[in-house]
Amino acid sequence: MKIFVAPLNWGLGHATRCVPLIRQWIAEGHQVVLGGDGESLQVLQQHFPDLPAIALPHLQLRYSSGRSQVLAILRSLPHLIAVSRAEHKALQRILEEQHFDLIVSDNRFGLYLSRRSRTRHPNTRCVYMTHQLTILLPRGWRRLQPLVRRLHAHIYGHYDEVWIPDFAEATHSLAGIMSHPSSFRYLGPLSRFEASTSYTVHPTPYTVVALLSGLEPHRTMLEQAIRERYRGQEEQLLIARGKYPSLSDDELASALLQAKHIIARSGYSTIMDLHALGLLRKWHEGRVTIELIPTPGQPEQEYLAQYIRQ
Repeated sequence: MKIFVAPLNWGLGHATRCVPLIRQWIAEGHQVVLGGDGESLQVLQQHFPDLPAIALPHLQLRYSSGRSQVLAILRSLPHLIAVSRAEHKALQRILEEQHFDLIVSDNRFGLYLSRRSRTRHPNTRCVYMTHQLTILLPRGWRRLQPLVRRLHAHIYGHYDEVWIPDFAEATHSLAGIMSHPSSFRYLGPLSRFEASTSYTVHPTPYTVVALLSGLEPHRTMLEQAIRERYRGQEEQLLIARGKYPSLSDDELASALLQAKHIIARSGYSTIMDLHALGLLRKWHEGRVTIELIPTPGQPEQEYLAQYIRQ
């Protein structure tokens, strides 16, 4: 089977959670082609340097430096729509040159077949992967949430299947109300990390590990705040900057497993990574402290930070 997989370039989490799927497909003997743009595609190429890659139209998003992102997102909507249309057209051109049995889009809106391509490629399945069936809006905008949910459903309605990287049982869910309830296919949490027992832990001097991710300028603003907090302190600080190139998975896992305190954005892929390493369990058992800091103006992360604490 020939598989085309392309994550959204909005932080690195959409790319890193595709890593275990790609590893599984390679192990099963399938042919995988990478797709995407920016640092998201670079992360996949760092993990799989021998796989072919196809560049898709570039999505360039940036948050406001303030606490509300509503206006920044509204200003970005024309660009997001234009990129989605461009990537839809790009996929049809790609399909004129090569065939795929499976196309997997992690939150990219345009990677579905047109009617013409569907006729030419009747056996090609298009999958949309997301953990946000319910997109949370800021306070003051929540009356529009049902409308946004319907618009999102219209988008993924173009696809043959929807995959959700979460547990099917709502009581074990890592995404809570965002991914439940649903009749779609649940894959279980997806992380680039293996179980903690899979790693040989190499001693490090770091007692504090900060995982930075997400869009600018808030990624850099948080990095500066953390550096200022620990300036002159005895604790040894490691900052994983969430930019390409980055630490290897083994290096980062080793540091996280030995940390006494972890600082991270409460993005869903980060939470899946912490879960995979057993660090959420250690946190609730009091063996490590985890400080989840939502990106200002991002209701999804505000909800996840509170949900995971509870």
